[in-house]
Amino acid sequence: MIRRNDVLRATHTWMMAGAIAVAPLACPGPTWAQVPPDEVARAFRQEVSPALVLPDDERERYANLALQALQAAGIILLGPQYVLVVDRHVKVQAAMLFWMRLGAPSLYIGAAPVSTGRIGRFDHFETPMGVFAHNLNNPDFRAEGTKNANGILGYGAKGMRVYDFGWQQARQGWTKEGVSTMRLQMHATDPYQLETRLGTPQSKGCIRIPATLNQLIDRLGLLDADYELAADLVSTPWVLRRDRTPVYGAGRYLIVVETLRDTRPAWSPAPSAVKGTP
Repeated sequence: MIRRNDVLRATHTWMMAGAIAVAPLACPGPTWAQVPPDEVARAFRQEVSPALVLPDDERERYANLALQALQAAGIILLGPQYVLVVDRHVKVQAAMLFWMRLGAPSLYIGAAPVSTGRIGRFDHFETPMGVFAHNLNNPDFRAEGTKNANGILGYGAKGMRVYDFGWQQARQGWTKEGVSTMRLQMHATDPYQLETRLGTPQSKGCIRIPATLNQLIDRLGLLDADYELAADLVSTPWVLRRDRTPVYGAGRYLIVVETLRDTRPAWSPAPSAVKGTP
C-alpha cells in the first residue's frame, strides 16, 4: 500500500530537476520489461534507419566525453541507465546511445544522424552544450501532424513524441548580446522533406532525430526514468504509450558535446550517402 506521504514525496522527486540520477526501481512492476542492453542494441540495429556505425575508438571517445560532462555537471549515476549523447559539430551531427554503469565500461547501443541548430538567421540558435535532464518539470507532448506555414510537418508525423528539456540559454546571431533563451526539444521531423537532411545542421536549435529512433526511445522508455516513476507511484503521464515496454534501467539524460575535427569522419557520411540500417 502506498501512503499519502509517500505519494507526496514521490511527486516532489519527479517534479524536481534531477541533479542526481535515481537508481532504477529495485522491484520492477509487471510493466517493466527485463530486456538486457544487448537486446536493446539488437532492436536498434533492426529498427533504426538511417543509422551510423562507429568504430571502437569513437565509441570509447564519446563514452568518455559523456562521463566527463556528467562529472562537470556534478551528476552521479546511482544505477545503470541509458544516456543519449549528441555531437553538434557541423561535420558530425550524430546521436549515440549508451548503457552507462558506475565503475564499469559503458556499452555502446547504436548511433544515428541528427540535425542540430544552424545560426545565421533570425530565431535560429546553436544547440547548447551540456547535460539536460528529461523530467516532468517540462512535460513532453505529441505531434499533431499538422503542417506549418511552409507546408512542413515540423514535429514529424502525427503521434511522434516531442521530448522537452526546458528553456536554455543558447548562442544566436541576430543581436549584439549574441545569447538568448530558447526551448530545447528533441523530436522527429518532416519524413518527406527534412529527414533526408539529417546529418547536417538544419534546425532552429532543437535536435531532430530519425522517426525510427524517436519510436525506439519512446516504446522502450529509454529516457523515461522520471515518467515511469510517476506512473508507478502517482499517476501515468498521458504522453506515455499504452503499448510501451519500458526497460529496466531507463535513463533521463541528454548530453550535447562538440568534438574537435578538421574533416568529416568516414562513419558519419554526408546525408546523400547515408544508407538505411547497416
